[in-house]
Parts: sequence; structure tokens; C-alpha cells
Amino acid sequence: MNACRVGLVTPGTRPELGQVEARISAVRGRISPLYQVLLNSPAVVDGWEAMLTAIRRNTGLPPRLRELIILRVATLNNAPYEFEAHVPHALAAGMPQALVEALRSGPAVPELQGLEPGEAEVLALTDAMTRDIEVPDAVFAPLRERYDDTQLVELAATVGAYNMVSRFLVALRIGH
Repeated sequence: MNACRVGLVTPGTRPELGQVEARISAVRGRISPLYQVLLNSPAVVDGWEAMLTAIRRNTGLPPRLRELIILRVATLNNAPYEFEAHVPHALAAGMPQALVEALRSGPAVPELQGLEPGEAEVLALTDAMTRDIEVPDAVFAPLRERYDDTQLVELAATVGAYNMVSRFLVALRIGH
């Protein structure tokens, strides 16, 4: 187990961070190690919190779909800290434990049991954006048939945002 590559800012030790810490605590209920690292840069933590709050709390995506994306990205990017942080959210959103465990093991999408209609297509988007960046027309077309422009933006933003989160966690060894 490798230690985090940067120092964690202990909440309450830097008065200039009081407002941002209060916002994080109000939204998240605590200041996790991820946010303790982000507090090293007030500008980054402020923007990060705003964007991730918008993705997690202010989009129209069903919570189960959002958590499906997050768990898949965490698995693909080998970010177990992120995966474990979102298991309770996935379960609360109605995802069966068996599907959570299947996502943890990372099988190919067609092998996943317990997906609801449209979820395999969202996982295909997640895989394409995470692994290859480029999304082939054949992957996007079924999404276009099911989702409107707002939902497509929110799907792509969720995949992109959680790729940022997981890659940040892995690069700085947060939670390892």
C-alpha cells in the first residue's frame, strides 16, 4: 500500500479555507481524503466541488444510471477508492448487490446480468470514452435514439467527470 503523494489538509487548520470546507461538509457530510488533498489548491477545490455537485445532484439522470457510470469508470481505471465510495450510493439507488459485484470484477458489458433497458448502451459509451476517448457512431447511435440532447450531455459529462476523479485519485494515490 503506497501513501498519498501529497499532504492532506486537516479541516479547520487553515482559516482561509473555512467557507469552502463548510460548503463541502454541507453537501458531502464530511471532508473525505480526496477533498483534504484538493484543499491544497483553493481554486481547484472550489471548481471541483461546483462541477461534481452539479454532476451528482443537479442533473436529470436517474441516480442508478449515474452510479452505474461511476462504478464502471472506477473499475476501468483501477480506482478502488472511488468504487468503494460509490457502492452505498449505487445500492441506495436500487442497484442490486449482484450487479455491483459484477461491475467490481469488470466483465465485458454483454456478460453483465441485471442491467435495465438502456444501461448496456450507457456502459458502452462509458467504456468507449474511458478506454479510447473516441466514441464510434455505432456506440452513439443507440443512445441518440433513447436520450435527448440534455441527457446526452449529462451522460458524457458524468463519464468525463468521473474519469477525472478516478485518474486524480490514482495519480496521487489517494485512498491506497
